Amino acid sequence: MVFPGESADYRAARNRLLEQEIELRRVTEAVAAARRELPPGGPVPEDYVFQGQGTDGAPAEVRLSELFASGNDSLVIYSYMFPRHPGDKRPGPKSGRTAQLKPEEGPCPSCTALLDQLDGAVEHVTRRVNFAVVARAPLPRLLTFAEERGWRRLRLLSSAGNTYSRDYLGETAEGSAMPMLNVFRREGGEVRHFWGSEMLYAPTDSGQGPRHVGTLEPLWNIFDLTLEGRGDDWHEQLSYS
Repeated sequence: MVFPGESADYRAARNRLLEQEIELRRVTEAVAAARRELPPGGPVPEDYVFQGQGTDGAPAEVRLSELFASGNDSLVIYSYMFPRHPGDKRPGPKSGRTAQLKPEEGPCPSCTALLDQLDGAVEHVTRRVNFAVVARAPLPRLLTFAEERGWRRLRLLSSAGNTYSRDYLGETAEGSAMPMLNVFRREGGEVRHFWGSEMLYAPTDSGQGPRHVGTLEPLWNIFDLTLEGRGDDWHEQLSYS
């Protein structure tokens, strides 16, 4: 195949890159297959009780076991850093009730950017698997910010009253929130842990972030297709001038 105006040098280099892309596809498929072959993970130690929004709009207790819809036996939970990591000095929201919070009590811009993207995807995701977002912030703060952000599909839950975040690596021993993704599996009425994004805690090579949820994010994958790439000094913000 040839695009208009390209040189022979470009085509030769592009063909070499195409071979690398094909190999990456093979490796990606092999990793996904290996993930599916994992033996059963540990049983969930308790049926965690979260605070969520009931069908009438009022706060309601929601158990982890109740997050499984009929016929969908996998559950994906993203741990949202709200409050943000204490070392995050990026600006908070410029308007709304969330802007009145102290910066350290507000939402993480990077997590927020990811959830902006997933809010559109979750309608499709939940045809096959269950999906929820958990944060340590009180439920009213979560719901207020979701309204300010325009989220319409994400299921938001507060873990302020349980130890889920600490147990499943969404919180450090010092109490700082971490952006962990966990997958659970229900079989025969028992819920077990299936997989967690442990690359968050793994050593990284120079110039690389953890990329523990990197394959989920259109934002960073689009950047990877360009000459500019991901950049060394660009970070998501809650708003842009």
